[in-house]
This record gives sequence, C-alpha cells and structure tokens, in this order.
Amino acid sequence: MTKEKKEKKKSEKTETAEQPSGDIEMADPDSPKKSKKEKSHEETSIPIGELSPIAHPLAQKKLLKKLHKTIKKASKARQVKRGVKEVVKGIRKGEKGLLVLAGDINPMDIISHLPVLSEEANVPYVFVPSKEELGQASATKRPTSCVMVCPGMKRKTRKKEGEEEKVEDYGEIYEECYREVEKLDTKLVF
Repeated sequence: MTKEKKEKKKSEKTETAEQPSGDIEMADPDSPKKSKKEKSHEETSIPIGELSPIAHPLAQKKLLKKLHKTIKKASKARQVKRGVKEVVKGIRKGEKGLLVLAGDINPMDIISHLPVLSEEANVPYVFVPSKEELGQASATKRPTSCVMVCPGMKRKTRKKEGEEEKVEDYGEIYEECYREVEKLDTKLVF
C-alpha cells in the first residue's frame, strides 16, 4: 500500500513539473457566460431511473411550475415548513397544508414515512423530481427533501405596503395547486 502511494505522489510531482507554471489559460471573451441568476433558472432533468420507487404521484411540468411559484411566494410570506423534522412536527400537531416531496432523495428511507403520515392526517402530497429545485423554490441554497406549505400558519413578518395583495395572489395559486394535487391518485398500494 505505501509503495503505491509513493508512486502516485511521484507521478503527480512529475505531472506538475511538466506543466509550465507561468502560463495561465484565459477564457475566450466571445464564449457566453452564465450569471448566477441564469444558472438558477435552468431546469435540471433527472432520469426516471434515479427517482425513488415510492415517488407517486409525480407532478407534471405544468403543475410543477405552479408548485414552485406557490412555494416561492409562501416562503416570502414565511408560511413554509422545510425539512423532515419540521414537516413531521407540523403534521403531528394537526396543521393543514400541501406537502411537496422530492423524488430523488437517496436513501428513500429518509422520507418514506411522510406519505403515510400525510394520508392519516388528510394532507395532500405530491412528489417533484428534483431536491435542488425544491430547495431553490423554498428560498434556501441547500437541496430540500420536503416542504409543507401552510397558508394558515402565523409567523412574525415585517408588514409593508401592498403586502395584502401579494397574500391574495399566493392564496389563489395555492388553492389551484391544492385542488390539482387532491385530484391525483395518492392512495398507497400494498
């Protein structure tokens, strides 16, 4: 084992010695650069094989966009629960809302109990393909496994002028998403 490590180090040293230390490659000025905002709006496509086998019902593209919009507005209004611990606590306390789960969570045991809990509490749930997009929609930099939108949740927020209109718009979108998710077949099949 130690011989292999020494040989590896020697090969790394020779590779670095072969490269000229003074030359630095510059990026082509004509090549298109992507800003952080453009990167954030890119859609990440996840192959169906990488999704969890329990990811049913899976939101289609149109519903997915509505869900992301709803989660963004709800997180601005601070009416969102992020992560497994917060969501489980909210469901056990009897809070009502819309549960959105990421379908690409690995290992799936992390969120496998949430569909059962939400069915017992009559909380509609839906899976989305990407945990990164879910985290981004819920105003965090980290990927998020699950988000629960609770429109009746009262948290301290700073009141600004015209905020009532935003809450109404968010309520309409939330109701549309809620109705569409309820229509989906969410019953677990054993």
